[in-house]
Amino acid sequence: MCAQSLQQVQKQSLTMAPQMRQSLKILQVNALDLRNTILEELQANPALEELSNEATSIDETGNNLIESTPDNLNESSSEPTADLQTKELNFDGEFEAFAQINEEWNDDYSDRNFKNSYTSDDAERRQHFFESITIETSLQEHLVNQIELSDVSDEMLEALNFLVGSLNDNGFLVGTLEEIAESSKLPLATIQEAHIMLKTFEPRGIGCFGLKECLITQLELKKNPCPLAVEIILNHYDLLLRRRIPEIAKNLDVSIDKVEETIEVISTLDPAPGRQFSEDNNRVVLPDVKVEKDGDNWIVILNNDYIPRLRISNTYKNMIAKGGLSNNEKNYILKKFRDGKFLISAIEQRQQTIERITRILLDFQKDFFENGVKKMHPLTMNQVANVLEVHETTVSRAIANKYIDTPHGVFEFKYFFTQGFVSEDGEAVSNTSIKSQIAKIIEDENPAKPLSDNAIVNILAEKDIKIARRTIAKYREMMGILPTNLRRRYN
Repeated sequence: MCAQSLQQVQKQSLTMAPQMRQSLKILQVNALDLRNTILEELQANPALEELSNEATSIDETGNNLIESTPDNLNESSSEPTADLQTKELNFDGEFEAFAQINEEWNDDYSDRNFKNSYTSDDAERRQHFFESITIETSLQEHLVNQIELSDVSDEMLEALNFLVGSLNDNGFLVGTLEEIAESSKLPLATIQEAHIMLKTFEPRGIGCFGLKECLITQLELKKNPCPLAVEIILNHYDLLLRRRIPEIAKNLDVSIDKVEETIEVISTLDPAPGRQFSEDNNRVVLPDVKVEKDGDNWIVILNNDYIPRLRISNTYKNMIAKGGLSNNEKNYILKKFRDGKFLISAIEQRQQTIERITRILLDFQKDFFENGVKKMHPLTMNQVANVLEVHETTVSRAIANKYIDTPHGVFEFKYFFTQGFVSEDGEAVSNTSIKSQIAKIIEDENPAKPLSDNAIVNILAEKDIKIARRTIAKYREMMGILPTNLRRRYN
């Protein structure tokens, strides 16, 4: 039997202040979420008020600023507020403590996690953690995996692969089986047999020639097929599209309720089975910063349009100055002043951090801004963090979900952080640049004789870029480019 005992243990633990959590959140959120966060705080904090655009101050560079400096709490007023503002509304000490907490947190995190030296493999894994994005499986990859598990002849394997390469984004075949057989130089009978097999793959309804066939195929593959649903799609498709339920019921000599039940079954089918594998690009993107050239100089323009301009309310400052409030009321207002000041400070710090990172990117990636993706250089977050004299986790948060508008298009900030290679002439080349070159090589290839990954290795070697075949394959898959056998097209 175990004896129970009570012991005191002394240990250090890191506790994040609520204000610091808010600061980190504001640093990390994207433009739209930042606006929503500010608007929510405006609703919850009566000590904050929003300024109109006309009331916003302008700095010497022409950028809009949030009116939020400590002077707002010490500005002169016709009301007798000066004494109380000086004594009770001075939060400088608290802001210094907050800054110290933030610095200690970064130092502690750094000491515990990064004080030991590590190999280049460790660096690459850490870089991948900070910068990589998850690439979902494409429709073609999903189907090729199923083909590889099928016990079929080499000719059938080639036919299945060719059919997969002929699918559009919805998962439907483009062209007739006769045209596909002619293009692939395979017997029509083999293509037809492969087509029947392809239609049994997941997702159901794949490999059809149109919506009607897709829906019928899904119905036929059900454990309990619905013959009435098949008949409605086959013979009354136009009425179905127009939902002419009484006419369908009359033509089939069944009740309206029965037709409605059958249409409910049809509504559960997937009209575009391939679309579930498509990348979701339907996102609203608001660039946080714009970089443009003015003569020989590059300028950085912060996008403050979506950020409400805030200040501490004069009304509540005057209420405290006039007196007459209970201690609880005064403490409540002072707390809201502190919360508002912390919020404003966090927003300003976020914008300043984004601007500083952008200027560092201009220094490191000037060739990109001048000439485009092919001139991208390798860059890590650790390099930027060293220049900023912050921890790289701060850089990681600062660039998360944020975009930069450049002369070559709008890019995510993390697009500029990439590992790279050193060519034989000693020039550093980023893997983003290499991906761009791989895509260009494949774009210019002969569709009837697509280049193998080994051939691309040789082409890059002629440009003094030595890269392994497996790396070519990895980059090609990341860009959604099919392997050689699925890219082949015949005239």
